[in-house]
Amino acid sequence: MAFFFRPKLVDSLKGYTREQLGVDIAAGITVGVVALPLAMAFAIASGLKPEAGLFTAIIAGFIISALGGSKVQIGGPAGAFIVIVYGILERYGLSNLILATAASGVLLFVMGLLKLGTLVRFIPVAVVIGFTNGIAVLIMLTQAKDFLGLKVINMPADFFGILHALNDALPSFQAEAFALSLGALILIVVWQRSLTNKPNSANTSGIQKVLQMVPGSIVALIVATLMAHGMQLPVETIGSKFGGIPSELPSFVWPEFSIANLKHLSMPILTLTLLGAIESLLCARIADGLIGDRHNPNQELMAQGVANFVTPFFGGMPATGTIARTVTNVKSGGRSPVAGIVHALTLLVVVWVAAPLANHIPLAALAAILMFVAWNMGEWHAFTDLKQFRAPYRITLLAVFLLTVMVDLTVAVEFGLFAACITFIYRISNLSRIERLSPQDSNALENQDGLVNAYRFYGALFFGAVKLLEAIEDQLPQKAVVLDLKNLIYIDSSGADALVALAHACQKKQVQLILCGLNHQPLDIAHRTGLSKLAGHDFQPDWASGLQMALMSAKP
Repeated sequence: MAFFFRPKLVDSLKGYTREQLGVDIAAGITVGVVALPLAMAFAIASGLKPEAGLFTAIIAGFIISALGGSKVQIGGPAGAFIVIVYGILERYGLSNLILATAASGVLLFVMGLLKLGTLVRFIPVAVVIGFTNGIAVLIMLTQAKDFLGLKVINMPADFFGILHALNDALPSFQAEAFALSLGALILIVVWQRSLTNKPNSANTSGIQKVLQMVPGSIVALIVATLMAHGMQLPVETIGSKFGGIPSELPSFVWPEFSIANLKHLSMPILTLTLLGAIESLLCARIADGLIGDRHNPNQELMAQGVANFVTPFFGGMPATGTIARTVTNVKSGGRSPVAGIVHALTLLVVVWVAAPLANHIPLAALAAILMFVAWNMGEWHAFTDLKQFRAPYRITLLAVFLLTVMVDLTVAVEFGLFAACITFIYRISNLSRIERLSPQDSNALENQDGLVNAYRFYGALFFGAVKLLEAIEDQLPQKAVVLDLKNLIYIDSSGADALVALAHACQKKQVQLILCGLNHQPLDIAHRTGLSKLAGHDFQPDWASGLQMALMSAKP
């Protein structure tokens, strides 16, 4: 186990200096400040209490940094989980959310243990963009309630139900909440564009450098809270809706649930597992590009698994790698998992010391922060770039997007993977081809028409291309068939069966089948299926020797 389980923290501490420790502490505190409003906002949007997000950022954030396979990745609650968690809560309840999250943690750990981390990269880009943009739309839609100050007692989880609930609640529109959330959103956008996203230069003053380190979400949260409290605005706050945030971590809780529920939770568990793996490894790859390092995907999955197994039993929610907080960590100078650990400890101190202050935070401000996060989460340029791609890519991306928004994320991903597989099979089958060789290719084939047929195979011989061999079987010559398989890169079980069927057909009609040029995997499959025995000879090393054998068999 020690060979497989090696956190990046172990390697990062080799040659670790005081200077780097100081930088990592500063970066961790900065990320902790950034994570504070996001953690609460994600939890509230998911249908949980705000402390669920904070506990997740503290516990899961600590575990992911301490045990993960990336030096700089920051773990915690993520916007991508909002829709899924809300749906699980509405349909199955809190105890089953805990069960589903813990079960997904077990699956994530097993995926890492079996070294399946690289398989996540095989998910097509169109699928990832489609469901990411769909989730962003759903997040914005679910935040419309608090953004507009609408009174919705029970918000449905489905798209049309949300629209219906918002429409029914329009008469309860609250101008004060809308003005507060709109002002907060404008402040975040202006702050990010004017300060945070500006590179440091020689003319940048010390005050400007400090301001650039402060995220716009924190500024908007403080300003909105002061305005709402100072002006006594009649808007919902964390205190009025949730009764505040506890100033201590929760104790271990073993919820009541039945193992039989796992049968009903199978799809939510798989969705949480798949999304957690995609988000964490995608985030880790982005971090690699920023710091010039390479993460260990399998170690990262194991760390995500441990975090998601432990956190729900302490009042937390699903966790994964978070791109915005990871990028903030890198830009703040964080270069080791110590920064992520400090980020978790910073949030712990905030819970202990400043929890009572959270009572005055207006939900409208948190809605504005989530609106900004959702907008930046989506890759909207992908829609305008669709004209550059072929129809299968367009159909897959748009279908996954619409299914995510209007139906269900699980259905969307299933359809996306199915469509991508069909497209791949179709394209590979079109690339696989057989060319019949003529006397122009080899003088030895002159006067051999009807006696010896020679073919050269290109591509992969799989279930989508077996029709090529069936065409040969329908036109067998009198003496010999030569198959040049030098350019054959892969044979699956269906392709092997088709070759065996061709060998039997040749044997039945007393036509010699000569296979030549087999390499690597095709050669291994041919030996396993006993093709050499069926053909009555060893495989020929190249095309020339195979043709010579065929011509000898064609002599009277």
